Amino acid sequence: MVRRVSGRVALVTGATGAVGQALWPLLAASGRYRQVVVLARRPQEDLPANVEWRAVDFERLADEPLPAVDDAFCALGTTMKRAGSREAFRKVDFEYVLATGRAARAAGATRFVLNSSVGADPGTRNFYLKVKGEAEAALAELGFTTLALVRPSLLLAERDERRPGEEVAAALAPLFNPLLRGGLSRYKAVDVETVARAMLGAAHELPAGRHVLEHADILRLAGAVGG
Repeated sequence: MVRRVSGRVALVTGATGAVGQALWPLLAASGRYRQVVVLARRPQEDLPANVEWRAVDFERLADEPLPAVDDAFCALGTTMKRAGSREAFRKVDFEYVLATGRAARAAGATRFVLNSSVGADPGTRNFYLKVKGEAEAALAELGFTTLALVRPSLLLAERDERRPGEEVAAALAPLFNPLLRGGLSRYKAVDVETVARAMLGAAHELPAGRHVLEHADILRLAGAVGG
């Protein structure tokens, strides 16, 4: 059965990260978007016909002329190790995320889906989770009709860089996931493909409003999209 392609346009940032690498091809192949516009810091070749990949400077994202878009997806994120400092980490996980939101809103987007983190909270003392929470709060002020805050725990993915701690945790996930029940279920590990499907589902299955989506919600929305 051939899926009917809608006339909607999606905007994506963070397309070269673990979740983003699963997300943008999914959007392009879903039949739900006429065009997928990807903003990234480096170019990409061999793209599907409905993907426009733009190499941009996130410091000047406000100056980037964008087509009219309907839905925006942000999977931007780094680590303290890769960023090298708190200031550099905040620049990516707060400033660039907020810049994406502002650019998307200016281009007409009414739905915004953010890949955040379980435990994100602007009031916490944990710097990583505080920045994540502050980004969520800032996006909520931009006036999107639907704002979906996807909060996975440990992400299961093949990565270009070595992360020994995550590798050990991922290896133990099949043992520990079944033990995390009730309120602890939000900390279950989840693969990036499931998160990507949940982000697509969030843009199409959720009503207007602000939605915080943790593990059970991620599985439900991913199931609504299928795999």
